[in-house]
Amino acid sequence: KIAHPTFYLAPDPTKRTLTSSCCFLSRRALSKTPLTLALNQTQHCKQLEGLVSSQMQLCRSNLELMQTIIHAAKEVKKTCVKAFSDMRWNCSTIELAPNFQQDLERGTRESAFVHALSAATISHTIARACTTGDLPGCSCGPIPGEAPSPGYRWGGCADNLHYGVLMGSKFSDAPMKMKKSGSQANKLMHLHNSEVGRQVLKASLEMKCKCHGVSGSCSIKTCWRGLQELREIALDLKTKYLSATKVVHRPMGTRKQLVPKDIDIRPVQETELVYLQSSPDFCLQNEKLGSPGTQDRQCNKTSNGSDSCDLMCCGRGYNPYMDTVVERCHCKYHWCCYVTCKKCERMVERYVCK
Repeated sequence: KIAHPTFYLAPDPTKRTLTSSCCFLSRRALSKTPLTLALNQTQHCKQLEGLVSSQMQLCRSNLELMQTIIHAAKEVKKTCVKAFSDMRWNCSTIELAPNFQQDLERGTRESAFVHALSAATISHTIARACTTGDLPGCSCGPIPGEAPSPGYRWGGCADNLHYGVLMGSKFSDAPMKMKKSGSQANKLMHLHNSEVGRQVLKASLEMKCKCHGVSGSCSIKTCWRGLQELREIALDLKTKYLSATKVVHRPMGTRKQLVPKDIDIRPVQETELVYLQSSPDFCLQNEKLGSPGTQDRQCNKTSNGSDSCDLMCCGRGYNPYMDTVVERCHCKYHWCCYVTCKKCERMVERYVCK
């Protein structure tokens, strides 16, 4: 099995543990690992079991960074589940860490997505932590070299993408660069997909502005470079997941490389996610294949997409049920300046797969 950093708590809550698997938190970590976890002395790094030597060195020299990485791991799990809520595979097996099922242990397209998202999220969280002042080793990103357009000026605090990518890749790629970390094919796959995740992160850097002027005239705009939210990055990676390329590890010139299985006349493109093993259809529960199945999953009766009852339920049919929805209603504006609303209940019909 490949060694990939993840975070979970051992049954003994006094012992903090990092184990080798994908870069995300299990439900146990979400419920037991506080974001205020104290890591203020170098000997505390020894409590984080499973770190490879280079990660241990990074921990000792950047204690504050570990807290940011723990926060990033929480975000991976939450973001992945939300991005795939309308798919048969919905990231639910992340909750089983460290005992992952085959959907994430093998080199599947699901594993490819999670590695890409993990790499992007770690770098994203570090870059944002620089902006908020949570990491003393970095500050705001650099001001762009080009002059702004008339009416614009550079200011604010840019997300420090360079530092985020630098430190994020040092941590997340370290296990795959060890000699004893599994097959060469898997290492190449995970390193490739992690880099794809960071490329999508870099492409998400955009100009953000704040208006200034009398009576909201916006005569001057102060602008900086900021990263998109993780949900947007996850959706971009989801698109790449849907078009991922199956590859094989075969000799190309003087060494083995990953090449597309069906069209091996060209090398793997740097922008595409790759996978080695085909995935099941995830219709039925099968622990051996890592399929949680779609029984009792909510579906959309009127949709034509992947969340439709026909596709989500794999033709097995679905059961309706009534659900109570509480909404704001009868809202009234009061001068000046607030709004009051009442709470109203209504019944809606929902559907779950048989």
